[in-house]
Amino acid sequence: MKKLAFICLFLISWSAHSQSFYRYRFEEPWSFSASLGATQYFGELYSFWKYNEGVQPDWNANAAFHYTFGTHLRARGDFSYIKMSGSDPPSDPRSNRPPRNLNFRAQNWEVTGIVEYYWHPVKVPNIHRPLWNPYIFFGLGMSTNNPETLLRGEWVDLRPLQLENNPYERYIITFPMGLGFKYKLNVYMDLTFEGNYRFTLTDYMDDISAYNVSEFYLDLVEDYGVNGDGSNPDRLRLAIRNPSFVLDNGEPDVAKILRNAGRVRRGSGLTHRYDGYMTVNVGLEIHFSRDIFDNWFLRNRIYEKSFRFW
Repeated sequence: MKKLAFICLFLISWSAHSQSFYRYRFEEPWSFSASLGATQYFGELYSFWKYNEGVQPDWNANAAFHYTFGTHLRARGDFSYIKMSGSDPPSDPRSNRPPRNLNFRAQNWEVTGIVEYYWHPVKVPNIHRPLWNPYIFFGLGMSTNNPETLLRGEWVDLRPLQLENNPYERYIITFPMGLGFKYKLNVYMDLTFEGNYRFTLTDYMDDISAYNVSEFYLDLVEDYGVNGDGSNPDRLRLAIRNPSFVLDNGEPDVAKILRNAGRVRRGSGLTHRYDGYMTVNVGLEIHFSRDIFDNWFLRNRIYEKSFRFW
């Protein structure tokens, strides 16, 4: 009788032990991540590689869904809020940019589709995920594009003004690519670290492209009118902010601009150079499981006594 009781107890314990690990044997392809980090813009108002520009970061927030579809491959859908800005005053004096006195900010929304390739296999049960796993990625995305600047203490949308007589789209294509690293915190969660640079096909994320205003300064002056009473005087006020071409009252010096034939610098003059931006984020990734909610905060009370030890 004692031997039979021992066998029954052993079988019950083994069954409970087996069922407690049964949930780990499945491959769980879906996961969700969220992250925060710094944003650095690259363009006419910031050139990290050529001059001593320092770092001028803003911030971003990201949420994403991931799906495992290969031994080392995962697909990812991103949704991001990205804030970026640039300004002439802190730039390297060798760039000759400070006299322009230009600045901008942007608050963009971005949607991207990305493919990730991992160093270690990812098509494995959650419990078998490696402790650490670096990866590379690339993708295709779309972002809003609506730069703003300060005028008389208020933020003004620059895109509708077409300061350089060259319209550009509100939505732009982006090409994200970069490196990442994941560290396994537990069966369900990873710590993530990622650097993501976006190439674009526009030179107007900062509203600046032309080297100077010589090709369109007459249009700007016409819109300004006499003493700022034209059809759209803010175009000239925003296109030329160099103190050498501004009167003491803050208005553009139209006579000097005309005498100079519009040779007032705006951009770098490189027609093949597009704007871009980089994000560096830290976040958490949660791997979905059949019992993740039971084990975390909606624990199944029916089996609580049988599996109290896990």
